[in-house]
Amino acid sequence: MTTNIYVCIAIAMLLALFSSKLMKKCKLPNVTGYLLIGLLAGPYCLNIVPEDIMHTLSFIPTIALGFIALSIGAEFKLSYLKKVGKAPVIIAILEGLGAILVVDLALILTGNDVRFSLVLGAIASATAPAATLMVVRQYKAKGPVTSTLLPVVAIDDAVALMGFGISVAIAKALGNPDASIAASLIHPIIEIVGALILGSLLGIVYTFLVKYFTGRGNRMSATFAMVFICLGLCEMFALSSLLACMAMSAIFVNLSNEYETVFALTDRITPPLFMLFFFLSGAELNITILGSVGVIGIIYVIFRVVGKVAGAYVGAKLSKAEPVVQKYLGLTLVPQAGVAIGLATTSMSIVPEFGTQIQTIILCGTVIYEIIGPLTTKIALKKAGEIQ
Repeated sequence: MTTNIYVCIAIAMLLALFSSKLMKKCKLPNVTGYLLIGLLAGPYCLNIVPEDIMHTLSFIPTIALGFIALSIGAEFKLSYLKKVGKAPVIIAILEGLGAILVVDLALILTGNDVRFSLVLGAIASATAPAATLMVVRQYKAKGPVTSTLLPVVAIDDAVALMGFGISVAIAKALGNPDASIAASLIHPIIEIVGALILGSLLGIVYTFLVKYFTGRGNRMSATFAMVFICLGLCEMFALSSLLACMAMSAIFVNLSNEYETVFALTDRITPPLFMLFFFLSGAELNITILGSVGVIGIIYVIFRVVGKVAGAYVGAKLSKAEPVVQKYLGLTLVPQAGVAIGLATTSMSIVPEFGTQIQTIILCGTVIYEIIGPLTTKIALKKAGEIQ
């Protein structure tokens, strides 16, 4: 009998709901439950949600990430940025570079190929904002670490793309002395700048629509339309949808006086979408490949976290952030998912001789980071006194 897609969606949501109750008893974040139950119900374990259904529902994670980026972009209100100053920018750059450099050094010093090390190390910079945001929302975390964290994970995407572009350019030059480093850097620059320009223009349109349509239902429809058109245009022109949606939201919150009302409505209707997103993310995690990660994979998984924590600490120290930010922010940057997997796929054409190995390591890392990441975020925020 053919599996019905609507029945699968209902089963996914019910399983996720029951997992959240179990997580509450275990004092773990809900998102951990969504991921774990998705992992168990997915095609690589119990196959309750089969692979063909996963493929059909592949648009849900894209939409969910669009709304997650919309929420994070709202942190870029100018009055708030003036208050926190340059700290998020400095921390984001140094934690991203810290992860890249530490992983690069660890891999090269253990005798791995330099080109392989550079490409794999470059992917270490990427952080997944979704799990972090869900933990912050669930526990209503509030304080200096949370306030610094959200802009950092927003800027992190741009840092990851640029870091990957530079590392790839060096790797190409080592493999082919005639290769142009400048040409290799053009693509990530276009992707970042293009996404920011597109998002800014759509933010202006979004502001006009919210001003013109005053009803709650109409404003909600306008929000969905703007997220969808932003995601669609980014896909058409190969731009970063995360950056574009963040830019659109940032422009909107700085131009509109109604942003709090609009985002309050959005927060009420997106929980089922986010629940499905994390369930499907868990179902996509192929736990059977963990055994193939090897020593190189272990080095990557451990030293990426070391680089993130050290880089965030140095960045917070240099920007004179509060001591609690210096101490705990790095532990909230562990999750890694979509952007890293996308960069790993790109590496297949850059270093084809190492592409499959890099992809396997990143997929294994994703399984580990997505499960432990929300927990480390909760522990760090609780230690910082920002979760009651």
